[in-house]
Amino acid sequence: MPQLANITVKKKDGTTDITYTGVVPSAGDKTPAIFRSNTVGASIGQRPELRVTSQYNGDKTARRATIEFSYPSLYTETTTGRVLVARRLNFSLTASVPVDMPDTDVGEAVYQGFNLLAAALIKDSVASGYAPT
Repeated sequence: MPQLANITVKKKDGTTDITYTGVVPSAGDKTPAIFRSNTVGASIGQRPELRVTSQYNGDKTARRATIEFSYPSLYTETTTGRVLVARRLNFSLTASVPVDMPDTDVGEAVYQGFNLLAAALIKDSVASGYAPT
């Protein structure tokens, strides 16, 4: 099992690092490990957050990993003028990993899949809200 650690990634500019601090380790199946970008926002509710949860499927033939990311946005409420925060950009990914699949195949599949998700074309598609045409 991987141990909780901080995760550093590049921001959109491709050069600036941002660190997501491992703030809560998973206590086991169905409880998330929580990572938070503590360098932004004035309160916890204003900080981007990543949650990773895992558990067996129903017949225990696979492990299901779920990754959820939320990025808050500050906005001004038009009728009151109050500045509010909302987690308006959210996404999740669920992967089912067969327990009888060879480790080398699992590793290759996971790395290729996640590297595809990190491709600029996929990022641009999600950012624009449109699939490539």
